[in-house]
Amino acid sequence: MDKSFADAAAALHDLTDGAVLLAGGFGLCGNPENCISAIHAKGTRGLTIVSNNCGIDGKGLGVLLAAGQVKKMISSYVGENKTFERLFLDGKLEVELCPQGTLAERLRAGGAGIPAFFTPTGAGTVRAEGRETRVFDGRECVLETALQGDFAIVKAHKGDRWGNLVYRKTARNFNPMVAAAGRITIAEVEELVDVGDLEPDQIHTPGIYVQRIFQGKRYEKPIEQRTTRPRA
Repeated sequence: MDKSFADAAAALHDLTDGAVLLAGGFGLCGNPENCISAIHAKGTRGLTIVSNNCGIDGKGLGVLLAAGQVKKMISSYVGENKTFERLFLDGKLEVELCPQGTLAERLRAGGAGIPAFFTPTGAGTVRAEGRETRVFDGRECVLETALQGDFAIVKAHKGDRWGNLVYRKTARNFNPMVAAAGRITIAEVEELVDVGDLEPDQIHTPGIYVQRIFQGKRYEKPIEQRTTRPRA
């Protein structure tokens, strides 16, 4: 039952070219920094990455994008990454834009074993082109398929050796849905504790969804846009 690994490189040893990778985080908050660095160092290429966004230039998943390791992105927001824009316009990056709530639900459905669902979000827009639609209670709805990945990388505040995870505040964001939807889920935590040290009622992701866990190091936790106001 001990799922702990020495570090990110060990936990990602079998990530291969062309894999579908799910990644937690929102902006730069709750990013699996150690995993991203290990994938960059490993040089894995041709990745299809499912994540709310692709970081920014030189930070988060943007590191993998700049290194040419990403073939396709499935995301809801890409506005802060100039490298993303350039690669897309040059035809070097496949992109599927998905409404943010729909993206979260597609991941949740993937973790729950639900193959598809109908949603009114996107009905009557470009999103609905080529997709099955039905009317429920007078509202047109679009069929959306679930998302699963060969691997999932997530960041949590605390975890135990069985893979139970606790997130911290807004760093929870997409991480729980991503953790549940990966066939092999790798969790990096700031604090790796013994089994029994976590309060059961406080666990956000049960260890049944996590196959590998390790304690991360040297977290930068960059702030994407720092906004301050003058002191009186």
